[in-house]
Amino acid sequence: MSFKEGFLWGGATAANQCEGAYDADGKGLSVADAMPGGRQRFSVISAPEFNWEIEPDKYTYPNHVGIDHYHRFKEDIALFAEMGFKSYRFSIAWSRIFPKGDEETPNEKGLEFYDQLIDECLKYGIEPVVTISHYEMPLYLAKEYGGWKNRQVVDFFERYATILFERYAQKVKYWMTFNEINSAMEFPALSQGLIVATGSEDYTNRFQAWHHQFVASALAVKIGKSQRSDIQIGCMQIYAPLYAFDCNPVNQFASQLKQRAFDYFTSDVQVRGYYPTYLKQLLKEYDAEAPKMEEGDEELLRENTVDYIGFSYYMSMAINETSAEDSDPAAGNLMEGVRNPFLESSEWGWQIDPLGLRISLNDLWDRYQVPLFIVENGLGAKDEINKNGEIIDDYRIDYMQKHIAAMHDAVEDGVDLMGYTPWGCIDLVAASTGEMSKRYGFIYVDLDDEGNGTLDRKKKKSFDWYKEVIATNGEASL
Repeated sequence: MSFKEGFLWGGATAANQCEGAYDADGKGLSVADAMPGGRQRFSVISAPEFNWEIEPDKYTYPNHVGIDHYHRFKEDIALFAEMGFKSYRFSIAWSRIFPKGDEETPNEKGLEFYDQLIDECLKYGIEPVVTISHYEMPLYLAKEYGGWKNRQVVDFFERYATILFERYAQKVKYWMTFNEINSAMEFPALSQGLIVATGSEDYTNRFQAWHHQFVASALAVKIGKSQRSDIQIGCMQIYAPLYAFDCNPVNQFASQLKQRAFDYFTSDVQVRGYYPTYLKQLLKEYDAEAPKMEEGDEELLRENTVDYIGFSYYMSMAINETSAEDSDPAAGNLMEGVRNPFLESSEWGWQIDPLGLRISLNDLWDRYQVPLFIVENGLGAKDEINKNGEIIDDYRIDYMQKHIAAMHDAVEDGVDLMGYTPWGCIDLVAASTGEMSKRYGFIYVDLDDEGNGTLDRKKKKSFDWYKEVIATNGEASL
């Protein structure tokens, strides 16, 4: 068998995209709650006049309802168990625990919800894989403190992480600190709470925010290790191979520079425990000042590195600095590049590259020699219910089959791979567009982009396919 015994097959969601109940039981607002739905979402948030205000007369806010996982999690987890999940990656909504973020005492109702969610997973033998912060920092911290560029947020996060580990560490072995921490290179509003009005266009603020997150991540590792000796705490990032558009050395170097900035910088610090020597080059490239550090920061980073790398993989990108007029911009997961003429694309323009996953796994393993965990992967597509009431998503099965085959090949190459939790194992609100029509799940949720629908759950063809994949430890997909 190519996949190890105990391989963590499962699925992944995020609180702000599936829970809904955005103001229930004492929950405060998060940055995600202030992000409007629709394909204009990122352009609205990126506008100079955006100030985190919620404008229901002007926009819709699908995150407020999500798929009502908050009230229907038992039904959903039962479906995950029917598929045979070994793990379920989910996030804890920071503002459900600390509504504003800077309180001294947590919201007990929020903690009780995650008690129930974790216990429901364990009831079925499903390992919880918990992301501490997944694009959902308390809105108050973004508005009143300026997001992660403010050092005080480290203290608030430390208090939050301490509560989580004290409460759940004995039940939860697998953790990740910040979801897609490197996404701030292109769009800092999600992970750093930075917008134009609070200095997002100045990369000095982004690098400073990253430093504070690195310190916070190291503190989380330190706290978690004090609670449980076998705990596993990872970092999490977007990873995408960035190919040179052609063999021109200029494009080769541009690809290397982009790879360092986007794919490696944040993991270099969290896995190795120190800043890379190319930081000086990055700061020059992005016209930024070096982040300010406090006494003890470097020692903290060095002594509290992560145990594994969790990453999302959806696509690859091509980099072209020499003949931009000969190439088309490509859509992607919070990254920039050009279209690769050798690849097909999804309905949303994301390029499909299964071999790129094998390349990614080998690159990360060769660089770090720590276990790897694919915690997001999948195909966003429009699903239709046919006249027989079925959802025949062969396109999704084909996508995932090819990616699992690439995982198998990488394991045969020698990569230490922990698990695979495809994104949006149940349909949820897309982060990039706020749409329900961009579906990833094995389970269909009856809800449209305008918020209409019964929220009823329905199995897709891929449900039974993935069930067989798990039952055979991946062999059914090869």
